[in-house]
Amino acid sequence: MSHETAAADPNARFETGTSGLDAVLQGGLTPSRLYLVEGTPGSGKTTLALKFLLEGRRVGHRGLYITLSETESELKAVAQSHDLTLDGVDVFEMVAEDEFGADHEQSLLHPSEVELGETVRGIFDLVEKTDPTRVVLDSLSELRLLAQNPLRYRRQILALKHFFARRNCTVLMLDDRTAEPGDLQLHSIAHGVISLEQLANDFGSERRRLRVVKMRGLKYHGGYHDFTIERGGIRVYPRLVAANHHRTFSTEPVTTGLAGLDALLGEGLFPGTNTLLVGPAGVGKTTTTVRCMIAALQRGQKAAYFLFDERRSTLMIRCRALGMDLQPFIDSGLLKIRQIDPAELSPGEFAHAVRTAVDEDDVSLVVIDSLNAYLHAMPSDNFLVLQMHELLSYLAQQGVVSLMILGQHGVTGDLRSDLDISYLADTVMMMRFFEADGEVRKSIAVIKTRTSDHERTIRELRIDTGGIVIGDPIRGFTGILSGSPVLSTANGNLLPAGSGKSPSP
Repeated sequence: MSHETAAADPNARFETGTSGLDAVLQGGLTPSRLYLVEGTPGSGKTTLALKFLLEGRRVGHRGLYITLSETESELKAVAQSHDLTLDGVDVFEMVAEDEFGADHEQSLLHPSEVELGETVRGIFDLVEKTDPTRVVLDSLSELRLLAQNPLRYRRQILALKHFFARRNCTVLMLDDRTAEPGDLQLHSIAHGVISLEQLANDFGSERRRLRVVKMRGLKYHGGYHDFTIERGGIRVYPRLVAANHHRTFSTEPVTTGLAGLDALLGEGLFPGTNTLLVGPAGVGKTTTTVRCMIAALQRGQKAAYFLFDERRSTLMIRCRALGMDLQPFIDSGLLKIRQIDPAELSPGEFAHAVRTAVDEDDVSLVVIDSLNAYLHAMPSDNFLVLQMHELLSYLAQQGVVSLMILGQHGVTGDLRSDLDISYLADTVMMMRFFEADGEVRKSIAVIKTRTSDHERTIRELRIDTGGIVIGDPIRGFTGILSGSPVLSTANGNLLPAGSGKSPSP
């Protein structure tokens, strides 16, 4: 499609070439318009602009990159760092090296007046000579300095806008935000504004996010969207909106693989629900979760395990020692375990990883181990709980069984959590330590479920080389869930003491 034809089509869109950005824009950019891309140095403006021109090259559009700040060799180096080439894209430096010599100095007029006029005329000449469809102007800070006052600056930008519109050019103007804070002149002139931000954390890598400030005549996904700069360009992770994703699925309950746990839950785990396992370190949250996951894998369902707290090799070794070897399921493609470094992750990137597992890999069960590390990765994010709510709503509407682990501080007594999301969970399992006859024992209870009439008892949990055993309801103790158990009667219904193998139920 020629740029004249695209300009005449009100529904035409130019794809940006940046993964995820077109989804945010719901199709791309309207042709023959001027757009502002703003952001501090290092936020990714040049990379986004180069991908815009290279996407044009792919579809047969001629591209022009006009640089007032970087050299052609620097731009080529940026492209090469992403394994890209600028072949077929016209790159022009507006100020050549020899123009800084004494021969080009004059004293009759203020230098800025001459330089600004020459710069703008040079841009006009380049566009008329090359007749591009897509243009990038990098950057506006140089024009702002030459203009010296807001009136001249605004008039020159308007002149450029009208000129490009007559030529049916789609233009990205890059700005590094060197203007006075609150200066929105460019926002009022541009057809659309895309803002890039780079935020530095106290620890870990920087976090980048993008926001479409305005886009005339287009419906887009508002708010902030996390993005990363990877080899090959920018990857945007559109903010997850659960209401936009629905799927029909069976609501029949599925077994956890443990008859005692199914009895506690009432009927088992229901598709489209999430289960939170809460308890202190070492009480068996991960082991119980893995056992529920293996039951799904044995039914031929796919599962995704997002591992924050421990190394994948450690998880594999201890599961194998308990008779729950995960390697065969990984080899068959049913199970994918992704070890995540919480210091390198943003909420948007994590939500995208979960969504990819569900949409592309057809995963039926998702495990998040654990929410503590996920929280600590983003201590400054005030909306983490809202993002988790959106993610859980999405998984529910996809019919996925979600298992989440939340560790608590301490071992016995008053146990506390960094994050209370029990109100978001459909089912809550509480796991506790208690002591009987000089032996440390474990208990499990379901204190909430929205899908069935669950059992109100507290059962003993045994984990040893024989696997997991769920005992009968504990009748001889009170205060187990409070962390201060008291023996009230004979404890004859506890599992036999010792750590030998116990038969699976």
